Amino acid sequence: MPSLHHNEALGRYELSEQGAVVFADYRRVGDQLFIDHVEAPPQLRGTGAAGRFMEALAAEAKDKRLTLVPICSYAVHWLRTHAELAQGVSIAKH
Repeated sequence: MPSLHHNEALGRYELSEQGAVVFADYRRVGDQLFIDHVEAPPQLRGTGAAGRFMEALAAEAKDKRLTLVPICSYAVHWLRTHAELAQGVSIAKH
């Protein structure tokens, strides 16, 4: 699995695949990570890249003991439908 990159300067997490980048804009407040927007470029849509990104982001949140607060509709949907991959991650409802 490609590794997740924290681009703190842009306030986003990124995952590179096939020469393109899937990313999520976020805000961090204490131990809460608000996922405002997840985006995959057109050439990666339908390839599962956004799902792999979310899986890596959930692992990062678990590792750093962060509570994910999904704002983006894609993040909300992914976390609801992939609860087994987000196991052990604290998820706040917004």
